[in-house]
Amino acid sequence: MNGVIKKITDKGFGFITSPELSKDLFFHSNNLVDVAFNDLREGDAVTFETEDSPKGMNAVDVKRV
Repeated sequence: MNGVIKKITDKGFGFITSPELSKDLFFHSNNLVDVAFNDLREGDAVTFETEDSPKGMNAVDVKRV
């Protein structure tokens, strides 16, 4: 899927928005591929996969485009 980094926190996680989904997705820095968390910026285009968790759907395998 394709999306954009909507928000990044200083705690190692953030949120991705995508026109393909009805709500924003949580992502953790552990789920980044080929990019360091500190190199991401709000507004960066990304690709990702989704995964169900006890707290809802998360973004995994997040890559900057």
